[in-house]
Amino acid sequence: MLSVSDPGAPVAPCPAPFNLAAHVLAKGATLPDRMALQIIRPTGAERWSYARLIGAVRGAGSGLLARGLRPGDRVLLRLGNTPDFPVAFLGAIAAGMVPVPTSAQLTAPEITAMATRIAPALVIAGAGIALPEGLDCPVLPAADLARMADLAPCDWHMGTPDRPGYIVFTSGTSGRPNAVEHAHRAIWARRMMHAGWEGLAEGDRLLHAGAFNWTYTLGTGLMDPWTVGATALIPGAGVTPEQLPLLLKRFDATILAAAPGVIRQMLRGTLPALPKLRHGLSAGESLPPALRQEWRDRTGTDLHEALGMSECSTFISGSPVRPAPEGCSGYPQPGRLVAVLGAEGPVPRGEAGTLAVHRSEPGLMLGYVNDPAETAARFEGDWFLTGDQVAMQPDGALRYLGRADDQMNPGGYRVSPLEVETALAGLPGADDFAVAEVTVKPGTTVIGCFYTAPATLDPEPLAAFAESRLARYRQPRLWQHVTALPRNANGKLNRRALAAAWRPE
Repeated sequence: MLSVSDPGAPVAPCPAPFNLAAHVLAKGATLPDRMALQIIRPTGAERWSYARLIGAVRGAGSGLLARGLRPGDRVLLRLGNTPDFPVAFLGAIAAGMVPVPTSAQLTAPEITAMATRIAPALVIAGAGIALPEGLDCPVLPAADLARMADLAPCDWHMGTPDRPGYIVFTSGTSGRPNAVEHAHRAIWARRMMHAGWEGLAEGDRLLHAGAFNWTYTLGTGLMDPWTVGATALIPGAGVTPEQLPLLLKRFDATILAAAPGVIRQMLRGTLPALPKLRHGLSAGESLPPALRQEWRDRTGTDLHEALGMSECSTFISGSPVRPAPEGCSGYPQPGRLVAVLGAEGPVPRGEAGTLAVHRSEPGLMLGYVNDPAETAARFEGDWFLTGDQVAMQPDGALRYLGRADDQMNPGGYRVSPLEVETALAGLPGADDFAVAEVTVKPGTTVIGCFYTAPATLDPEPLAAFAESRLARYRQPRLWQHVTALPRNANGKLNRRALAAAWRPE
């Protein structure tokens, strides 16, 4: 049997004309007094009803039009974890503009390089956040954006669902970040996640631990809850992972969404009883089986992982109604047509290959901005190549093996870093660890294990632990103590930086 999913019944096409922001806020318009958003802290919360949110979004759309912006103009967002971010994002889309969310942690040189590639017509900026340099582009302070909430509401800019809706940048952990352009229809495709991953319903209170600019937060943390009329809970600036369990309890969260690194930090402390919590969601990087089991043991709920990317969001997942088997990320969500490809097309089930998404997928990007050659290079016939290495099991579940550019090849043996890390779960004395291929001299590479711990550990017990669990060619040959594992602003491990951190002793 070949590694191709059965998408089931055809997915209803996105209606036309269409506007992403209008779709996201349509349910909330029928629930004006319900809480749409709470920015939460141990000391309290800032609360936004649906009526207030919709008024601010449509007022922002009117304000941007009054400044001379036109549909199709790009708006660069330089905002922190404040309500200004979703208001600016949806306000721009409501009026037909194309917002470009970016991390508030980027430096001036970083954001300058990114802004040059997208040529924004306007920058909306929060205080103290680095701005692009040398661009002939006006800047709108966040305080001025907030005053637009009192303006008359803009009309929804309706049009074809295939027109540009927003742009996001890839994480850039394996090279230069790409500018990914998505259509308005991307939000329509997310409906397959509500049951196929999130288990999301109108009465839910979903706490997402990520930054607003991250596509994981924008989608799972904000737009998905609002689409169904639920409440989004977002930690305010300065909230630490260790404080999240208290916030889950205090604000009656029913679903948690976070990256595995954040979940790991949450579990280092004491967890209160969480009677309202139904389950957790994990994405951003692979969920180690040991971490999932510890979460189950500590909370009495399950963690459901999703596999996705900036170009197509999350389309492989476990869910409350169909949990992922142990060691697998999950199943293709109903309606998703995916395959595992080798050199000659789909491979037999059980065989490793490259995960691919059919070009008919409604959540697939329009392309990379101003880079048609790079866009075309990601396709093989009708399949978009994700770069993820996976193996499809007989029942259709997918086991994640890592990124193609993360695969290690020491001594000529192809080794998945994730499989090594899974085998090393419980590494004695280590708080956290990850592996990468390290060049020790020209032409010679070995597997190195980088770990955090209060002090440097004796490598002999570590090597013995690895020997008892791994074939020789998969065992780390180097053990290095580090103060922290390199991660980007969203908590995703940067394996390239990890390998570069090795230093001979």
